[in-house]
Amino acid sequence: MAAYGLANLTFVSLMVVWFAIAHANVVEVGGETGWVVPRDRTDDVYNHWASLNRFKVGDSIHFKYKNDSVMVVVEEDYNNCNSTHPIFFSNNGNTHYELDRPGLFYFISGEEGHCDLGQKMIIKVVDLPDDISPSGSPSDKALSPPPPLSPPSQPAHSGTIVKIRDFNKMASAFGFFAVMFSGFLLG
Repeated sequence: MAAYGLANLTFVSLMVVWFAIAHANVVEVGGETGWVVPRDRTDDVYNHWASLNRFKVGDSIHFKYKNDSVMVVVEEDYNNCNSTHPIFFSNNGNTHYELDRPGLFYFISGEEGHCDLGQKMIIKVVDLPDDISPSGSPSDKALSPPPPLSPPSQPAHSGTIVKIRDFNKMASAFGFFAVMFSGFLLG
């Protein structure tokens, strides 16, 4: 009888851990190209790339780059390419940034002149599924006519998506269930 309960607890624990990590995404900024200075200064490559993606609270973005940096700044600093007061800064060439709230995130390169050459991006993060407002009524966007029945020409994310994105959360959840499980065995 105890073995049956133990098997059920193990199964439920594994399902909860899987569910927690399987629904978050990591998206590679710029897809295969990564975080580099655009070839054409007039090319709004990163904002175009971001507009092809749908970002939700809990998703992460991954920046791959060499001899560069990534900054999160306020809108005014984004518009002026001002890198003197970043909210976030990284220059390790392999930066993960979690989108932890709904709204706009402003990213720029912190390297001299790169932002002015177009290496900057705005990401819009949504909180609720399908842009439903807290009152339960559809947003203005949802009031537009439904899309045609043919499949979309672009995938939901144009970058590379990694489904398992946050091993710290996975380890924490697994640790929690391991403690519960050991308490069950000892108790």
